[in-house]
Amino acid sequence: MNFRQIIPTEKKEKKEKNFTIFLSYKINNYHKGSYHKITDHKTEIKMFTLYGRSTIIKVLFLSLLLSAPALFFPFWARIAIFFITASIVLFTLYFFRDPKRKVPDETRIILAPADGKILLVQQHDHKVTGKSSTLVSIFMSPFNVHVNRIPLSGKVTHLRYCPGQFLMAFDNRSMESNEKMEIGIDNGEIQVLFNQISGFLARRIVCALTNGETVKAGEKFGMIKFGSRVDVILPPSASVLVKPGQVTLAGETILARY
Repeated sequence: MNFRQIIPTEKKEKKEKNFTIFLSYKINNYHKGSYHKITDHKTEIKMFTLYGRSTIIKVLFLSLLLSAPALFFPFWARIAIFFITASIVLFTLYFFRDPKRKVPDETRIILAPADGKILLVQQHDHKVTGKSSTLVSIFMSPFNVHVNRIPLSGKVTHLRYCPGQFLMAFDNRSMESNEKMEIGIDNGEIQVLFNQISGFLARRIVCALTNGETVKAGEKFGMIKFGSRVDVILPPSASVLVKPGQVTLAGETILARY
């Protein structure tokens, strides 16, 4: 059995940290015998999610391991190997990017938990949210940002890992058949369920939440590595604002109001 473990982080503070590469620079300007700092802060040039740190390190190590013997190959072979390994490294860094998001300063809203494109908006009966609930499915291609964010402020009331298959994420059968992590959040007024669903390439779900934890809309809580989908189940009291084909940004796009 090919089991991929759901990975928690040890502390709440850690999941908010980012694996960031910084360029620190200082410009010295001496004025009247005193040291004047024009700028002494860190200038961010690239930010990567902590959830991808181990993968980035492995890819860098393997790329170096593969590139070293290429020094003894003919020139054309060296160029080909360096190009391939550099492409893999650059794609890995690009995949694990973690851009800042501006969370809407509004109340009574439900945010998109993932970047991607809306696949489905349809009626869906669920034992928790009730009949006439709405299912909103977001497909994440390998080129989307894969850091997932909390859609609703409240308390985590449901967490359940479900092993399964690894069908293509855009195949609607993956909603029921694929490996997934079910998450429920309740704020005392409304309860929202959403599922991190692995795909054909994405075979590792990262979820840093714990049952009973209080969360805030827009916070980062995990990711699904290398393409997948996130399904959000909204209760009948939610007024859905999105439609199929619409592009979403995690923590910014408003899926619904209530």
